[in-house]
Amino acid sequence: MKNIIITGASGGLGKEIAIHFSKNGWNVIATMICIKEADVFKDIPNIKCYELNVTSQESIEKAKTAILNDFKSIDLVINNAGVGYRSFVELSEDSKIDAIVNVNWLGVVKVCRAFIPHFREQKKGQFINISSIAGLVNLPLGSFYHATKKAVESFSECMAYELMDFNISVCTVQFGNAPTNFQKNVTKCETISIDSYNVMMDSINNIMDEKTNDNHQLTDAIVEKLYKIAENPSRKFRRYSIGFDAHLMKYLRKFLGYKLFNILIRKYVLK
Repeated sequence: MKNIIITGASGGLGKEIAIHFSKNGWNVIATMICIKEADVFKDIPNIKCYELNVTSQESIEKAKTAILNDFKSIDLVINNAGVGYRSFVELSEDSKIDAIVNVNWLGVVKVCRAFIPHFREQKKGQFINISSIAGLVNLPLGSFYHATKKAVESFSECMAYELMDFNISVCTVQFGNAPTNFQKNVTKCETISIDSYNVMMDSINNIMDEKTNDNHQLTDAIVEKLYKIAENPSRKFRRYSIGFDAHLMKYLRKFLGYKLFNILIRKYVLK
């Protein structure tokens, strides 16, 4: 049986990925920031849980030691852990900026760094880094979330060059708003006395909620695509887009260019 590590696996998309791979005969190493959340996988076969905080090098190393004591080899690491922060730059807070950078980008960096030696020694391995359509296009109020996802894209592509000689596959996966609890947990700046800001925040919140509700089949599409990628790793770096929203935004940005795309966003998103 193949072995997969998933970060942020206790809920949302991570939980669905874990269950899907388990049903398809993989050993799932589900990592989470609090081991008490392991109850979500009670009575599900082939899933073993470990505490791992992607923002802590000490936690990563401790989890790695425990995992490699229990499993002789790891075939795949899916860096899924992520958080959202929707704020105007003027109103942003250091603690929240630090949190999203530490989880969404540096968490990916540190987990990859920890498991590269294992992959290199066994002469095989695969990293799938969960990005977002936010890593390819820029939308209002996404200054911090988009920046971290673009960082994941650049980091992953650069790392892929380094690992070519060791049979280690690297790819990123982008999609829009999946119907999980992610949007509900997005941190937002508070309403203030600047009318323009309040109107824009309300507009973006409504759009995100509508898209999340509309994409009721997206979660299944994501986990199925991840499984296909896992079963057939690409030797070359790849960016995979999943779902109508991701494909639409990707091609609009590519073929319209910056100026026309910017006009489109102003007209149809900001209204």
